[in-house]
Amino acid sequence: MRLSLLLLLFPFLVPAQNVDSLAFPKTWVGDWSGTLQIYNGKGMVQSVPMMVEIHPIDTSSDGRYTFGLVYGSKDQDWRPYELVPVDPGKGIWKVDEKNTILMESYQYGPKLLCWFTVQNNRILCTYELTDAETMVFEVISGSEDAVSTTGNAQHEGEDIPPVDTYPVAVFQRAILKRG
Repeated sequence: MRLSLLLLLFPFLVPAQNVDSLAFPKTWVGDWSGTLQIYNGKGMVQSVPMMVEIHPIDTSSDGRYTFGLVYGSKDQDWRPYELVPVDPGKGIWKVDEKNTILMESYQYGPKLLCWFTVQNNRILCTYELTDAETMVFEVISGSEDAVSTTGNAQHEGEDIPPVDTYPVAVFQRAILKRG
């Protein structure tokens, strides 16, 4: 199998990055706001005001931060999550939803990524600091059921692994400004 395909399929083969644990999440602290645009395969279907609030928790001795999400307004949809350090030196954190759900999240360079499944849906959430005053938030979601499987054959003397393809049902994106 080609090395590039191996690294794509198995990124853990690449040595772990050395994350600057002092920069994240300290450089992300603030109230970020903008408009979340929600798309399906036919185009944009909805726009919703959105905020992300990241602040150190003064009473915390273990480096927790607020990681609150607001959709619409705090009266409509306020999610007072927390960001919990697991192994910051390796970029590993958890988002604590404060309801028994704790999801591992991974910082790679300017991005925080959280990939999970819920109710037969695969969801990837990304937060990216593109400059000191701009954060891009994206969500890609779709069914966890593959729509096709290809490969799983010999091709020109090479064993090709099976590759499952998953549908994308919704794409969400917000450009948030520190306010």
